[in-house]
Amino acid sequence: MKVFIIAEAGVNHNGSIATARELIDTATMAGADAVKFQTFRAEEIVTKTSEKADYQIRNTGMDESQYRMLKKLELPESGIRELFYYCREKNITFMSTPFDMESADFLEGLGMTIFKVPSGEITNMALIKHIASKKKPVLLSTGMSYLEEVGKAIGWIKDAGEADRLTLLHCVSNYPADIDDTNLRAMETMKTTFGLPVGYSDHTRGIEIPIAAAAMGAEIIEKHFTLDRTMEGPDHKASLEPQELREMVRAIRNVERATGDGIKRPAKNEEHMRAIARRSLVAARTIHAGDIIKPEDITVKRPGTGITPEYKDVIVNMKASRDIYEDSVIAWEDLKNADNL
Repeated sequence: MKVFIIAEAGVNHNGSIATARELIDTATMAGADAVKFQTFRAEEIVTKTSEKADYQIRNTGMDESQYRMLKKLELPESGIRELFYYCREKNITFMSTPFDMESADFLEGLGMTIFKVPSGEITNMALIKHIASKKKPVLLSTGMSYLEEVGKAIGWIKDAGEADRLTLLHCVSNYPADIDDTNLRAMETMKTTFGLPVGYSDHTRGIEIPIAAAAMGAEIIEKHFTLDRTMEGPDHKASLEPQELREMVRAIRNVERATGDGIKRPAKNEEHMRAIARRSLVAARTIHAGDIIKPEDITVKRPGTGITPEYKDVIVNMKASRDIYEDSVIAWEDLKNADNL
């Protein structure tokens, strides 16, 4: 199974289309499947006096409201359109999370093929139904949610006629998220409870947790990245830098290769080791033709090209059909039943 890796640019463009294009270049060079931005109008999602989250205060200070901060991070429709077509040039999937119905309609008209419902909107029934009605694949992020809330949002999606494909993203909505809060096994709980594919949207520092999520069966991995963690803005400090993004993608691709098909059998490159590492029944002394094989005539040694050790008791009391020299591997053609002689 190929993991779909989303490089989450988010608002790390700081309102600059040129920076956003650089982020697309970075995601492409890292080998990500998609690069994702955010499409919103600040006045539609936050009051003008709304306080910032603690992490936003730590990263951007207290001099402005959340509204003013978000207003500076908006991208105009013309800029989003430019980024959409630039992604086509770069052969990487364009994604942008809509935070209102008008933005969702604009992105659909642009040709966006995958929609994401962010964690903060999981109780926004109208927006969820509007997105689901577009009959496109939907990623439902479940940060800050109880299982019952996830089930309710799934019900709204089904009420709207079901998305083309729905994937549940486990998420911890803290920036950065603590490893102790990660609870990757929640992916398994959601998969078992709802019978839907699951993925993981990561906000921890580093790359080890998304790699672990891929190993546990996440079909989608989303991770924030930036050009430089020292840039001003709310999300840079909890994001990967370009080299780290490349390392994460490479590691997840290796996990994909290692996961396999689940059938227990010798690997192709193990076949030659079976003969080298396994053991056979070996003559402990020279056994002459016509001798009846005794337990003390047999030892067990490498290579594994002869009779396997499990048959030791079977060949005891058989007769040697020809001379079997000391320290040589015993083969079935070296033996015959004593009763037939």
